[in-house]
Amino acid sequence: MKSQDVVVALKLLSAGPAKSFAELGASLGISASESHAAVRRLVEARLWDSSLKRLNRQALLGFLVHGVPYVFPAALKEATRGIPTGWAAPVFGGKIIANEPPPVWPDPDGEVRGQAVKPLYPSVVYAARQDSKLHDLLALVDALRLGRARERKMAEQELEKPLFYLVCWEG
Repeated sequence: MKSQDVVVALKLLSAGPAKSFAELGASLGISASESHAAVRRLVEARLWDSSLKRLNRQALLGFLVHGVPYVFPAALKEATRGIPTGWAAPVFGGKIIANEPPPVWPDPDGEVRGQAVKPLYPSVVYAARQDSKLHDLLALVDALRLGRARERKMAEQELEKPLFYLVCWEG
């Protein structure tokens, strides 16, 4: 798996299957061939069922919680302007008050000054600006990647909410 595969899986979770790989790629700022290769790897990893055109949500949750933090770890870096992620993102609703600057994806047009976090894939900032549900999911994954136990637990609980399992996209 590649980090862009996680981004593609989260996009499929937030918006359902795209009409084409070109459409999926365009929504994420990647090429059609990259989106096709990512879906192929998701099928091989048994995270995407190509015949039903839907995610294996239970397997995806397990991978996000127990695999992604080790396969794609993150760390807080230098101070920069950007878009809030992790526990600073809107999906956490201000439930976590930290004494340090918030984690942000570097972006010169960002509204928040915080500590830089390398996104899962370079086009994450573009994709998150296009889809607020995707932004929420990516921020939850970043909380799993760089958070302490409390933040990781809150992110896991948010991902386990019924909506995560009940939204079923028909192809």
